[in-house]
Amino acid sequence: MVEIREVKTKKEQREFLDFPLDLYRGNPCFVPPLWGDEKKIFRSDYVYYDTCEAVYYNAYRDGKIVGRISGILQKAANEKNKEKRVRFTRFDSINDREVAAGLFGAVEKWALSKGMDTVCGPLGFSDLEREGLLIEGFDQLSTFEEQYNADYYGGLIESLGYEKEVDWTESKVMAPDEGAEEIQKMADFVMKRYDLHFGPAKNTKDFLDRYADGFFDLIDKSYDGLYGTVPFTDGMKKMMIDNFKLIIDIKHVAVILDKNDRIVCLGICFPSIAKAVQKSDGHLTPAVIVRLLRAIKHPEIIDLGLIGVDPEYANRGISTAVCAALIKMLNEDGVKYAETNLNLETNYAIQNQWKRFKSVRHKRRRSYVKKLSSDSEVNV
Repeated sequence: MVEIREVKTKKEQREFLDFPLDLYRGNPCFVPPLWGDEKKIFRSDYVYYDTCEAVYYNAYRDGKIVGRISGILQKAANEKNKEKRVRFTRFDSINDREVAAGLFGAVEKWALSKGMDTVCGPLGFSDLEREGLLIEGFDQLSTFEEQYNADYYGGLIESLGYEKEVDWTESKVMAPDEGAEEIQKMADFVMKRYDLHFGPAKNTKDFLDRYADGFFDLIDKSYDGLYGTVPFTDGMKKMMIDNFKLIIDIKHVAVILDKNDRIVCLGICFPSIAKAVQKSDGHLTPAVIVRLLRAIKHPEIIDLGLIGVDPEYANRGISTAVCAALIKMLNEDGVKYAETNLNLETNYAIQNQWKRFKSVRHKRRRSYVKKLSSDSEVNV
């Protein structure tokens, strides 16, 4: 018998947060989120609760937790897309259909109680959170930015009536063996033709002081219409800036300005901290901090974070300048490759960009969708 319990108490909150850590303990591909960040979801002043509602459930069998899930009513996304959707996220479970059915059934009932007609996911509060269910690449190290899951999750979800809505791919990207000079020449030509220049910055603080407002506006414009995205709120901006201060190295950012110093393109990469936080369950112990500092200053892997282009410049070849900057980063001492993180399989501009590099497509993620109706049965 499986008991589904809405998370209310401190004990239940801790069980919710601890479950994936216990489920994947010893798994060399699993990378936990930072514990201090993740526990904020249970605070009433959490940054997303000005535009969202959320519910959290644990599943128990014989008094032992065997699964978890969260439902999110992202009001800004629904308003933007004229939809009535609830997102599911943070789904983790043992390989048991009864457990999965109970968890998804709880989210579906909650969605119907809110007047919604669709459940989709895994999607977080925004695309800044971990999203997409891993369906290929179970033997690959997860990035810090994305969630790992076992290979049986997809089968459980599909058995409950969920179908593919979109897929993302992820690739390892390495500097090309040849052609780098041509890319640089093309980048120089585009920069000169449109009177563009790279924005200077003395350090991370100077970079954020100069460009933060501009790059948030640019990301909103360039990501508008992409699956799962929502506009930045002031709270989201502050959260990102606080996070950037910890891990950005200005040698891994590129900002392109027009003649009026307006941002028209940006690329922000992060030194991979996946291995640095793996062994600590996401807790920032002194040993972890030492590993983090080492990873930031001497990265072996670079995670591609945000790449945005002003729609006005989207078809003017400006991406070659970003590619040229990335090649320089990949040629740094000690850097083995870059991880693209999630690229929509239908985003042909970004997919084609990696053809300029040596690349290996090594992961695929999926977002599922299920239509609900008030007179239909939810998962049982």
